[in-house]
Amino acid sequence: MGIQRIESVMYGVDDLDQCVRFFTDFGLDLVERDRVRATFETLVGQTLHLHTVPDRFLPEPVEPSPTIREVVWGVDTPSELEALVRKAGADRPVTVTEDGVHHVVDETGFGLGLALARPRELPERAPRSANTSGSVRRWNAPLESVGRVRPLRMCHVALNIPKAGQEVAVAFYTERLGFRPTDIVKPMGTFLQCEGDDDQHNFLLCHRPDRAGHNHVSFEVPGFDDVVEGGNHMIAQGWQEARRLGRHTVGSNVFRFLHAPCGGRVELAADMDRVDASYGTRVHETTPPHHIWTLRGSRDTAS
Repeated sequence: MGIQRIESVMYGVDDLDQCVRFFTDFGLDLVERDRVRATFETLVGQTLHLHTVPDRFLPEPVEPSPTIREVVWGVDTPSELEALVRKAGADRPVTVTEDGVHHVVDETGFGLGLALARPRELPERAPRSANTSGSVRRWNAPLESVGRVRPLRMCHVALNIPKAGQEVAVAFYTERLGFRPTDIVKPMGTFLQCEGDDDQHNFLLCHRPDRAGHNHVSFEVPGFDDVVEGGNHMIAQGWQEARRLGRHTVGSNVFRFLHAPCGGRVELAADMDRVDASYGTRVHETTPPHHIWTLRGSRDTAS
């Protein structure tokens, strides 16, 4: 089935201590730290790397530091990995490192890695039951805070690309790596799904800013309460919200964004659309509204 998931993301950062504090507050597990780098894990075993001295195999950053330097995609079998590496590197150098990651550079200049996926089973957690008239699922059990919010996984990455050459940039991922366009928003970008996952998108190439750069990395949490409480916790620790609580139109997930000291933003996400091949590819001539709803107070005057 080819690519299954995001396996790791690497950032080039300036202030390692600040970035470590951010992702510790965010709920990821710190598994390694030295003077120039740190590694965090999600609950399913994906890794997030922070480097102040980037590895030599990485391309030059597409924008000033701090920013994302590489996304590594996890592949299901050695034979699929070999085939994808051959396609990805057909006209460009491939560097293989000791950890088994094959590194190339995509059409925009972002680092791209391919490696065997090493998934970890999620710990069991009983779903929070909701009550509504006609469908009561919770009896004699008042809800409490979800407690410490811990992201389950990195569910998608969004990268900004120039408008010129956007078709070539997207084709690299669709024709060589097996990504499938699920929603093409002509004025904005292309939402892509990898072969081994059912999220409405795992990857977004966004040409609306008309420049190469980091947009955001999205982390799935179990539910609506986790999005709200996780964002509240980060604000209480002094971090800045980048976009209010809302629910997206494309993908339908509940979201909350935070500015990240590693560059770009991180998103808390829950209840993403799951789609299969029958979903096809939706083409939007105009950009749909960014959200179905967003949190609004009585002082907000925008319609």
